[in-house]
Amino acid sequence: MGLALFYQLTRSPVEDTAALLLGKAVAAGWRVMLRGTDAARLAMLDEKLWGGAEDGFLPHGLEGGPHDAAQPVLLGLGPIANAANCLMTVDGAAVALDEAARLDRIWVLFDGNSDAALATARVQWKALAGVIDGVKAQYWSEVDGRWQMKAER
Repeated sequence: MGLALFYQLTRSPVEDTAALLLGKAVAAGWRVMLRGTDAARLAMLDEKLWGGAEDGFLPHGLEGGPHDAAQPVLLGLGPIANAANCLMTVDGAAVALDEAARLDRIWVLFDGNSDAALATARVQWKALAGVIDGVKAQYWSEVDGRWQMKAER
């Protein structure tokens, strides 16, 4: 059964939240595709992930390299290219419904301070939450500096 987790970021930057969640995913043995909408933004995320603490090293790659298929975490703009069982999206990147049905985990990270990002996340929530058999959805928000689940379907 898949799980779609929506994270409304109001205090934490996307790179910090992504690094935290990706670290947990890799530790659990999952493979992740991180999908964005802008190559420059993904390059910045790539640099941030490489610049993390040595004890928290996160093996990953940027789409377009010779070893895309072998990456435990692959940052890219297109379809899943690393046999990932999980997908993380940032900046309103799309999640196809047929794709979502095959995944174990989906994280949708969005800027909770942006009306446009909120509108996109609402559309994605309606598309994923309760529509696909076997996919459960949760909505998380930062409240007082900590994460709280606000809705589940």
